[in-house]
Amino acid sequence: MKKTFILFSIVFFIADGVLAQTATPAKNINPITKSRILQADSSVVTKHQVTIKGKTIPYTATAGSIPVWDADGRPIAGIFYTYFERDDVSDKSNRPLVISFNGGPGSPSAWMEIGYTGPVLLNVDDEGYPIQPYGISENKNSILDVADIVYVDPVNTGYSRIVDKNTSGSKFFGVNEDIKYLAAWINTFVTRKNRWASPKFLIGESYGTNRVAGLALELQNAQGMFFNGVILVSTTDLGIGRDGPVQAALKLPYFTAAAWYYGMLSPDLQQKDLLAILPEVEDFALNILLPAFSKGGFIDDAEKQQLAAKIAHYSGLPEKLILDNNLDVSRNLFRKALLRDKGYTIGRLDSRYKGIDRQAGGDAPEYPAEALAWMHAFTPAINIYLRNDLNYKTDLKYDMAADVSPWDDDNDHTGENLRQAIAQNPSLHLLIQSGYFDGSCDYLDSKYTLWQLDPSGKLKDRLKWIGYKSGHMIYMRKDVLPLATEDLRKFIQESLPKPGEPAKY
Repeated sequence: MKKTFILFSIVFFIADGVLAQTATPAKNINPITKSRILQADSSVVTKHQVTIKGKTIPYTATAGSIPVWDADGRPIAGIFYTYFERDDVSDKSNRPLVISFNGGPGSPSAWMEIGYTGPVLLNVDDEGYPIQPYGISENKNSILDVADIVYVDPVNTGYSRIVDKNTSGSKFFGVNEDIKYLAAWINTFVTRKNRWASPKFLIGESYGTNRVAGLALELQNAQGMFFNGVILVSTTDLGIGRDGPVQAALKLPYFTAAAWYYGMLSPDLQQKDLLAILPEVEDFALNILLPAFSKGGFIDDAEKQQLAAKIAHYSGLPEKLILDNNLDVSRNLFRKALLRDKGYTIGRLDSRYKGIDRQAGGDAPEYPAEALAWMHAFTPAINIYLRNDLNYKTDLKYDMAADVSPWDDDNDHTGENLRQAIAQNPSLHLLIQSGYFDGSCDYLDSKYTLWQLDPSGKLKDRLKWIGYKSGHMIYMRKDVLPLATEDLRKFIQESLPKPGEPAKY
């Protein structure tokens, strides 16, 4: 990274509910005081450059917070964000703006910011494992060449906090509460940054997919803000039901992918490329296993035995284990059992990561090996980056796994909300990105989400799914990062209308 410098900053201090504006030159005094009390309205601006696809891109970074207000206009929370604008583009009316969220729901946007789309990349090895010294370098695959990006940390995540002692977390902590206040905040951000004319995109990872799916409709209906694209990275079920036989059948291709990665399949499968195997397993799961599960306990013994043998063939698990679990091995048991004889468990969000438990017995791993590896890599890097490169200095903890409990997940209709947004807005397109080694938001389940979004089949020309040989955070493999970011570039560019093209059917 090039050495940065602060041009200016304007900080709003909250005292007894009153906003007092103070402008201070950074060269004399740091605008962000060392305090554990969030300043709900603040900003620090720095200048940088990054080389993307062989071209130098100059850009401005703004790190700060913008308030959430109550109905009387009082600030009740401050939302921390980092905003990256390309400097050599004068006309923002044609410059796409990407609004980025991660998941949890108690997770800030640091993961995609320094791991995927932003102008810097954390130091990890080629497979995404933590290395020292911690820190960052420039991200030659950033999408900043084609779009400006703002990374948003919801309440309690990152540096975002409730600032009004009389405001309860229930105002923010729930599927629909989250969508409502963030939509209003996005309106404020877009207005302040003068981006109403810009083509706009939402991207969310994991629970962030619920967030952006719901935001697409809320922003249209409540804020009058229409988008060109929604990107779901490792999508959840978006409130689309799939209990019972569907849920039991959909996970088998993920089992195959994880077993293939560890060389646990029979030689006839193991010698093939993963992408040559998966269509066969998908066909078995959807057209044979799903109808069989629908029979429940009334499936005959001969068919049950044949299915157990086939599941064992595709999963690398012992046939007896499959029969002992009535053909339906849980994801937790799979992660515990696949490498049991080798002394390891495998990760939930990314099964390429291995763990070691106290004992080999049991039906679930003791800890998520992949999540701890990621915390190990990302937590030092984001703190170093925000303080040293973006010069945002505070004694607040940057919370990577925030307490947002109790979270109200009732009435999650985010999938249906997204369908309505796409149907109502002829300019809106959807891209889903999935990792084959993701055992939480597994790839066939993500395909099922895509298939169920549009029962009419009339919108499917604007819906797209892409898979990668990686896990939940698809960008953590060095070989996958340029592929996935290039797919984002292509999606953004193809989702832009031609000049003067109307949004109509």
